[in-house]
Amino acid sequence: MREDAARAREGSVAPRGRFLLACCLSASALVALAAPAALAQPGPPPDAAVAPQILEHVDPVYPPERLAEGVDTTVTLFVTVEKDGTVSDAVVAESGGAGFDEAAMKAVRRWRFSPALRGGAPVRARIRVPFHFAPGPHEEQPEPPPARPDRPEAAPPPAPPKPVEFAGGVAGPHAVAEPGKPIEIHVQGRPNPPRRASSDFRIGRAALTAAPHASAADLLRTAPGVHVAHPEGEAVAQRIFLRGFDAEHGQDIELRVGPIPLNQRSHVHGQGYADLNVVIPEVVRSLRVVEGVYDPQQGDFAVAGSATFDLGVEERGLLLKGTLGSFNTRRLLAIWAPEAQSEDTFGAAAVRTTDGFGDGTRGAISGAAVGQYRMYLPDEFSLLLHVAAHGSRANLAGVLRRDDIAAGRVGFYDAYRDPSARSQSAASTRLQLGLLAERADDDGSQKSAWLWAMTSGYRSRMNFTGYTQRSRVRPAWAGRGDLVEQSNQDVALGGGLAYRTPRIPLASWLTGQVAVGAEVQTDAIDQAQNLLQPPQNETWDRRVDASIQLTGIGVHGDALLELSRWARLRGGARADVLVFDVDDRLGNFIPAFQKETHIEGFRRTAAGVAFGPRATLEVDPLPELRLSAAYGHGYRSPQARQLEEGENAPFATVKSYEVGATLRPGGGLSATAAAYETRLSYDLAFDAAEGGLARIGPTTRRGLVVYLQAAPSPMLTAGVSATLAHATLDAPPPPTPENPTPPYVEGQQLPFVPPVVVRADLSVKRPLVTIAGRPIVGRLGYGATFLSARPLPYAQTAAPLLVMDASLSLRRSLRAGGDPAQEGPWIEVGVEAQNLLDAEHADTEYSFVSSWQTTPLPSALPARHISAGPPLTVLGNVTLSL
Repeated sequence: MREDAARAREGSVAPRGRFLLACCLSASALVALAAPAALAQPGPPPDAAVAPQILEHVDPVYPPERLAEGVDTTVTLFVTVEKDGTVSDAVVAESGGAGFDEAAMKAVRRWRFSPALRGGAPVRARIRVPFHFAPGPHEEQPEPPPARPDRPEAAPPPAPPKPVEFAGGVAGPHAVAEPGKPIEIHVQGRPNPPRRASSDFRIGRAALTAAPHASAADLLRTAPGVHVAHPEGEAVAQRIFLRGFDAEHGQDIELRVGPIPLNQRSHVHGQGYADLNVVIPEVVRSLRVVEGVYDPQQGDFAVAGSATFDLGVEERGLLLKGTLGSFNTRRLLAIWAPEAQSEDTFGAAAVRTTDGFGDGTRGAISGAAVGQYRMYLPDEFSLLLHVAAHGSRANLAGVLRRDDIAAGRVGFYDAYRDPSARSQSAASTRLQLGLLAERADDDGSQKSAWLWAMTSGYRSRMNFTGYTQRSRVRPAWAGRGDLVEQSNQDVALGGGLAYRTPRIPLASWLTGQVAVGAEVQTDAIDQAQNLLQPPQNETWDRRVDASIQLTGIGVHGDALLELSRWARLRGGARADVLVFDVDDRLGNFIPAFQKETHIEGFRRTAAGVAFGPRATLEVDPLPELRLSAAYGHGYRSPQARQLEEGENAPFATVKSYEVGATLRPGGGLSATAAAYETRLSYDLAFDAAEGGLARIGPTTRRGLVVYLQAAPSPMLTAGVSATLAHATLDAPPPPTPENPTPPYVEGQQLPFVPPVVVRADLSVKRPLVTIAGRPIVGRLGYGATFLSARPLPYAQTAAPLLVMDASLSLRRSLRAGGDPAQEGPWIEVGVEAQNLLDAEHADTEYSFVSSWQTTPLPSALPARHISAGPPLTVLGNVTLSL
């Protein structure tokens, strides 16, 4: 029973708690608020599966064309029962022959059930239903009189067989659900990977929607220690901070949609570039964030951790949502989730336009579409088809110097009037396809295989430094503006296999399990980087022109040893090999002052291997308490253009350690605390001159994570988290001819990393009034993020940040006496406010040397720069569900 309770805790789709604002209520006040309601609620039931019960059934009709044969046969069906008790699918498990299979499936589709239950909640289930067809005894029918040729109309038609009533029911040709064979239940929950360490957070839909979130990237803020910024506009990937890491656009976080990786290797704008705009936030069913690298399935870029988006739509039907608000922001969303289909089956599309805040330099247009279809196959396999696409273009305002803002030379939300600043923009596209086949059995075994393909395009024009660059091709050319154009085209194919064995009893007190898997990926990349001169955007210098072929192969193994149901040891390893083929068309560059002795270009190949063990120990001294310790060795692949011919590719390696505890006393309360250390062999930091990432030395991070959640009833979900991180540089980067005085020294705190991140969320929902027999349900959502002061290069410091968001909505059922929380048509009117207090804050702050020619004598000293965060943004929306 102790293990059942533990599995119930793991099987739930993660924390449902959200926020009670860190500035207004402390964590203790949050728990005190939830405790009275929690004490009034019984503890969660065990994670036991309860089979569906038949409420209405229709017996099949014995096929008339087979009646003369007198066949006695049995048909066994696999029947999918949805959470509302309807039958969505039926396939033949054991055939009874032509005609009989069709009759059984036609009848069972009209059955109704009480749904299967797990932990007291309705779940989708697949059951085995046998039907017995038998001709049975029937009365002998008298022979019809012979037909008379002279009077054919007198010949009576043959009489159908007449059933005979017996005490047990109808005899004669019949078919019933065979009473001698019990219905077998296979509850179809989504495959739930085993938990790794205390910082393995599973976040469900209730928690994800507690506070307003404008994008799928913003959903990551619900995980402890995660902060998301958008300093470069809507068409550029977000900037993510996690547990002491400035992951930029994905360099240190492995991001996936199901099995499809979102990180792009060797992207020109940043290693591990991952644009989450391809995900529509309304179709994210759950989110798994593993902070640390403790799972052998975590691959490239899992340095700070990994995040996986699980897509699905719980409320079936057609949903239309329109949004209109500040800065002429407009958005239209449509979701179609067919009735009697899996939650995995849906189609969604969204279109958004905005003029952007400030002086009109942040306008954007974007669109996204996501579709999935779940199909059930014989032998209990299922197939999931995934298609997603995204495209966007945005104007960018760039950065502003703090001293220019303070002197009034430019407004906080403005952009420089310089043509180079006004020419900044970005455009991106992505199309991805995925096919996943899987089977999960009740004995714990699991088989899966997947294929995916992706194509993406990226082009940006950004100027961070004003007028500091000089042409390499024509050294006499200078002062034409540092407008850096970057382009990246990527076509990738990949796939994988995974298998987990059943749980194997090794002794009366010991069980074991083994899992193995493999992944492959190949990329064809074309990229370029140039300097442009506005307003015609003429190229006046070339920096990058390269093609890259990159292939990676990864294998992993994992094992579980479970001791007496109170302790578990999970351990394994992962190995990856990457092969690079680089055609650098600007390699072996010839300076203007040097005599030409060769043709430019540097073609080279390189390869590297990364290997690392991972292990987690869990102990349950009490049913409500779990202790854990974890260790992992992960990696990040190098940027291909930085490799030399034949080089053993230097993967950045990470070693991660953690000890933690999770307490779940029941009643929807839980508390998690973890202490961690992470050591990275070499790190990357933002380089303003090139608009990308530059290599620095090894780094170390130590810290503490605390996460409190409360969900005492469906009406209230709340949570608060605090993450402390001390991130330091262990050794300075070596000077180079391009940068003889790097802005980093040994022992300094890492730039841009917030030492303290506090996040809080709250959602309150309750019926307010009943009008004409239809209740109106009100919902209040609230979220806030606090970042402490952050260190910057050159001994500068960024200001603390506090941003609050809120939402309010009213929902009314369109069905008389209907409950808006249940299925059925409804309408909802709401409003949400982002940056509720209209705080003037920097989305991101930098420190570097720039020359924007705003003063007669520009300074050559490093200065603080900001990318402005949005002011108060109010959006109204109307949602109609049919």
